[in-house]
Amino acid sequence: MITSKGQYKEYVKTDMLANNILEWKWTHRFSRPIIRFQLLLRKVEYYKNCRTDLLGKIYFKFLMVRFVKMSVNLGFSIPPNVFGKGLSIAHYGSIVVNGNCNIGENCRIHSATNIGEAKGLSPSIGNNVYIAPGAKIIGGITIGDNVAIGANAVVLKDVPDNVTVGGIPAQIISDKGSKGLLVDIIEQ
Repeated sequence: MITSKGQYKEYVKTDMLANNILEWKWTHRFSRPIIRFQLLLRKVEYYKNCRTDLLGKIYFKFLMVRFVKMSVNLGFSIPPNVFGKGLSIAHYGSIVVNGNCNIGENCRIHSATNIGEAKGLSPSIGNNVYIAPGAKIIGGITIGDNVAIGANAVVLKDVPDNVTVGGIPAQIISDKGSKGLLVDIIEQ
């Protein structure tokens, strides 16, 4: 969670690196809608968490209108303060994330993914996790660090560190984990 201006800048820099962008160029405004969404997400988080003055609250409302509009246009339902730094959204399409989830650093997520609650409990996902297209992660489960979740997997039980899971319901299919599937920003 972003709690200072310095952290905000760090989150933005790490998100850009996770998306293989070394520096912002004005052409990205027109050619990279996903990174624009992520930058707006981080700005919303900063203003929500840090700027409690009147001007900050007013600007936060303005940002939320833009954020909701962009979320609808890209097909994302990603609330603020869920993802750690290093978020990489592979491409636009349906991504639904419950607001009570806790997702760690350096997460790569693909379209048609649902991370939701069951019986009032939401998932907790570790660092360096790769979530393939169509994956469903549901309930009060814990996903370890360095995990790869296969395409169309339905994860209903806890997953240990350093494994790959797949299938319906998801089972461990490899001990390779997410190594090689993510940009190495945070040590795996």
